[in-house]
Amino acid sequence: MLAVGLRRATLAEIARTAKVSRMTLYRRFPDVSSVLSALMTREFSALLHRASTEGANAPTARQRLVRSAVAAVRLLNGDDLMRTIIDVDTELLMPYIVERLGGTQRVGEEVIRTHLEAGRADGSIRESDLAAQARAVLLVVQSFVLSLRAATRDVEPKALLAEMAHHLDAALRP
Repeated sequence: MLAVGLRRATLAEIARTAKVSRMTLYRRFPDVSSVLSALMTREFSALLHRASTEGANAPTARQRLVRSAVAAVRLLNGDDLMRTIIDVDTELLMPYIVERLGGTQRVGEEVIRTHLEAGRADGSIRESDLAAQARAVLLVVQSFVLSLRAATRDVEPKALLAEMAHHLDAALRP
């Protein structure tokens, strides 16, 4: 998929690359879209969990959430699969931006929710509607994931991510 782009990948090519028979692949996945969906969910969910561990040593849940969010943006922007999607197959992202949330977004939102609950418990995050607060943080992080490269053509990436961290920290502070 990285070689030809996600849209142009076929089940036969995926099976050949994975060194499995086409029938094995067809039994598990009815079409290329389902393979892509499973791949994106698996790969991006692993990156989100890795980002969470990068912020794990911060003293408060708010700081852990902010550090994890910045790490998620950095990791997802450095990921080959995400780069391929953004560079070659951008239209694959549209349903997840304008129509519905996907599996990876749900995983991200759950990670965010866990941080928010911990922040309420330790007093570092303000009380608010939990679902709305988690969704708002998800949307901020998502916009940075999708736009970071374009937004840093004339702005230093570290400076922009520091601003993101500042905004999230200020928005969540009690």
